[in-house]
Amino acid sequence: MEPDRPQIAARLRALAAPQRRRLRISAGCAAFAEALWLVQAGALAWSLAGLADGQTGAGGLGAAALIVAAVGLARALLSLRASRLAETAADHVIAATRAPLLARNLRLAPGAGAPASAAVAALLTDKLAMLRPWLLRWHMAKARVMVVPLLILLVSGVISWVAALVLMISGPLIPVFMALVGLAARDASARQMDEIASLNTLLMDRLQALVDIRLLRARPAMLADFTRRADDLRDRTMTVLRIAFLSSAVLELFAALGVAIMAVFVGFTLLGALNFGTWGGLTLAEGVFLLLLAPAFFQPLRDLAAAWHDRISAQAVARDLIADEALALPAIPGAGRQARPLTGAIAFAGGRFRGRDLPPFDLEPGEAVALTGPSGSGKTTLIEMLAGLLPSDGALRVGGHPIGDANADGWRAGLSLVSQRVHFLDLSLRQNLTLGRDCSDDDIRAALDLAQAAPLVARLPEGLETRLGENGAGVSGGEARRLTIARVALRHAPLVLADEPTADLDDATAGAVIAALLALHGQGATLIAASHDPRLIAALPRRIEVAP
Repeated sequence: MEPDRPQIAARLRALAAPQRRRLRISAGCAAFAEALWLVQAGALAWSLAGLADGQTGAGGLGAAALIVAAVGLARALLSLRASRLAETAADHVIAATRAPLLARNLRLAPGAGAPASAAVAALLTDKLAMLRPWLLRWHMAKARVMVVPLLILLVSGVISWVAALVLMISGPLIPVFMALVGLAARDASARQMDEIASLNTLLMDRLQALVDIRLLRARPAMLADFTRRADDLRDRTMTVLRIAFLSSAVLELFAALGVAIMAVFVGFTLLGALNFGTWGGLTLAEGVFLLLLAPAFFQPLRDLAAAWHDRISAQAVARDLIADEALALPAIPGAGRQARPLTGAIAFAGGRFRGRDLPPFDLEPGEAVALTGPSGSGKTTLIEMLAGLLPSDGALRVGGHPIGDANADGWRAGLSLVSQRVHFLDLSLRQNLTLGRDCSDDDIRAALDLAQAAPLVARLPEGLETRLGENGAGVSGGEARRLTIARVALRHAPLVLADEPTADLDDATAGAVIAALLALHGQGATLIAASHDPRLIAALPRRIEVAP
């Protein structure tokens, strides 16, 4: 369900709430700095009028210049203070928003149906960065609009009711038109945000399929599609900019008319052509003062118009945050902390999980079992549940204890998983095998020998210092799985889970992987392997059928 405007406004307030004090002080400094212009304008107006009348000497001009300089310095310091506070607040808000989103996505259970990683990356980087202009400008602009125009209106009214009336009529028209334009800007910004996420997802998909694209000679079609989508994003961005320029043009029109009418009134009144609208006449100093105040009356409205579009972008980000948080996605059980390994007999009560009926079974430490069944029957789901990567709702018990958030970290600390899809850290092979543990070269050689992976390490260009990349570039799928088994052997985990460890491998490589798994079991590890391979199934003493 699309969030409504009150929900979006509430989400933005919640984002800024922890930094409310900084933002309020920043807004107060900005408003006070802007209001000090009245002091500068007064000093300039009365000194210029005195100079024109011949009543102000060098001392008076010096004093006026000193006042203008001192107030200007105070305004600069206040503005600097406001900017620094707003920058700090923006950094804290973005960091505090990004951290839980990143932690939540890092702990999503496998197959949780989460948005594409590219869309998540766009939200965490490009979109959250769009909160910064709103935090830097909106609160200060709003404070200046609430203080400065009213103050100028009151001061102008003391001098001339016509001057106050001119400002009173022209000023409110600006936010009215700004709000009307903002309705279109909100929809355009939302469409722009959607296209950013969609384009990121498309780019990641094409990069992952780059080899297939080259083999199928689909490069022209891929480039044409990407060009079309990039043009769509450009068009949506230009639509947002056109709306921004339109609102700025409307603002400048009314601001220019207001200043022009004020100038005409002051000029004709000083010339004696008009004799109404003042409280007993208009002096030259008062006329110059009104002319200096008129542009300052519209300046906060200009700032608010610019910040208005920042707020529209922030609302689009808040909409995406609400949509992301509304997804009820299962998380990996546990608190994400270091824990002592949990061991003992395994008891699985069975039940229906993710639309699949999983069988109950008990497993004693040191056993070896094959999970069999047709594709799609739920073998991978069962392996992921046994690995503590999916919530089991109390169906999985170890040593009589149900596995949940309180002890899932300890359960995972005592097992190793050989997955269908091999993944390496972008580090050296040695670091991938040891995972930060203090292992001697003899230990590593023994693990490689057990996995029958020593020859392949010997032919790598830098041996154990070779970087394979995340997908194991430079080694085949079977070799990558044998390296994974070597990593498992170095852990000495009491439980080894293997999900289709021989899938898509030739006979010789599959035989080497089976031998390595049996060697791990021979060292005392409990082994659970989900497989279609009749050789692996026959090599294990027990079989559990996962029915479709």
